[in-house]
Amino acid sequence: MKSILRLSESIACAVLCFLCSCTSQIATNNPSGTQFAQGPTDRPGLGTKWGETRQSRIDLTGFQRANPEHPLAMSAIYYNDETGIRAMAGAVAWQRTWPVLPSPMQDLVSIGLKDPIGFFYPGLIIGDRWFVVGHEGRRYSIFVENKSDFRLEIVLSVDGLDVLDGKKASVRKRGYVLAPHSRLKVEGFRQSSESVAAFRFSPVRESYAAEKYGKTGNVGVIGVAIYNERGTNLPTGQEVHKRLMANPFPNGFATPP
Repeated sequence: MKSILRLSESIACAVLCFLCSCTSQIATNNPSGTQFAQGPTDRPGLGTKWGETRQSRIDLTGFQRANPEHPLAMSAIYYNDETGIRAMAGAVAWQRTWPVLPSPMQDLVSIGLKDPIGFFYPGLIIGDRWFVVGHEGRRYSIFVENKSDFRLEIVLSVDGLDVLDGKKASVRKRGYVLAPHSRLKVEGFRQSSESVAAFRFSPVRESYAAEKYGKTGNVGVIGVAIYNERGTNLPTGQEVHKRLMANPFPNGFATPP
């Protein structure tokens, strides 16, 4: 009986060894250079994906730019995940407020990124750049406030793509028109006059720029260009500088004009 058991154990071991040898070997013409399956490559950090449809109605209106070729002011907000921002910043002191924009933009508009609840995403200033910390999968909106007494046209881009047509961004394209002292909430890439595709933070490979055009060179930046309307006389950076340098007591006496 013991002999039969030993024989059965020997057969079982032989079968097991055969199966192991069958499942642990692959055929190759170059044993030293075998290639195995790998996950898709991806840039680290965040992009913006084409999210779910959200209702967002707009109307058309006329607007003649004071200077069709050159915006009155331009700026950018750079976004990434916390790891990416820390790598760029070193030490971080997060803020949840409107970013400080360069003059004269800060006198005309405020712009920032808000979460679905309505709070600003945390950010910080590094040099003259404003960085915002996003979170993968979360939705965001671009908020713009017109602080001037005039109508302004705001041209916006996300990841180098125009938010109105989803194509390559340009300051020459048309934008949103803001009434004096009003606020604008841009929730996504515009699909029609009635709806948008929500902005959602995503891996770079899932970004709209990557999936639509296969290009990710401009992922991670939100651009804003401001135009004033023809007939308005808003202060430019050069004008502001001149007025700040004005001398209240120049030497000499009054003479006829």
